[in-house]
Amino acid sequence: MKTPTPAHRRRARLRYGARIVATLAVALAASACARLATIDSNALWKIVDLRCVPSQQATGTPGQCTAVDLDKRYAILKDIVGRSQYLFIPTDRITGIESPLVLAPHAQDYWVDAWNARTYVEKSVKRDLPDNQLGLEINSQYRRSQNQLHIHIDCMRGDISEALARHAKDAPDEWHWDTLDGNRYRIMRVSALTHADNPFHIVARDNQGAGTMATQTILVTGAGPSAEKDGWLVVNSGIDVENGNGSAEGLLDHACRVADAR
Repeated sequence: MKTPTPAHRRRARLRYGARIVATLAVALAASACARLATIDSNALWKIVDLRCVPSQQATGTPGQCTAVDLDKRYAILKDIVGRSQYLFIPTDRITGIESPLVLAPHAQDYWVDAWNARTYVEKSVKRDLPDNQLGLEINSQYRRSQNQLHIHIDCMRGDISEALARHAKDAPDEWHWDTLDGNRYRIMRVSALTHADNPFHIVARDNQGAGTMATQTILVTGAGPSAEKDGWLVVNSGIDVENGNGSAEGLLDHACRVADAR
């Protein structure tokens, strides 16, 4: 083995220093984005539009995001809250649930793509979870901090999954009222998340059109361990209903305790 020369040692120190600088840069960028999200209601949009999409286009890598699909026009971003929470974010400028773009005839199947992204949650907790322990959620216009449409993807609270089990065999396409975590929600079992069963369209249709969508919250979870076989549950409420608060995010568990219980 050759004895390292002073020149070799200098180059090694420079390479090591470069790695340290790169690591610090990533950490500082993440920290800066966390601070940005607390003060800027357009932070998510800026992350996706100015960082993730350009990186994917230029280098084929998603940059700060976990994934970017340029064809289907969405990005997946690890949320700064929780160990397993991810956000599904369109790469088109769409403010949120109240936007008429979510009901447009040729709108992307956001719920389908968000549901397929639940695998990132499972990777975070390093185990497979049944579909009725995974959930998607979108807040109303009045219960969110960001003005770019984003769907939360995470684990369900164990007690909520148990409570929803009583709706696993509900007749499809019919609303049933229930109280979950002290708030009133209506629940519908559907056999798909697209076309007629698209949750945005279901809620808009049964809330007298898109005019009331700004007050609505939607959560989607598996009706049973296999959503493909058992269907999905669409959980909905609005700020204007009795005991409804315009959010269903509290039904998710950002600590994903169901993974530890298993």
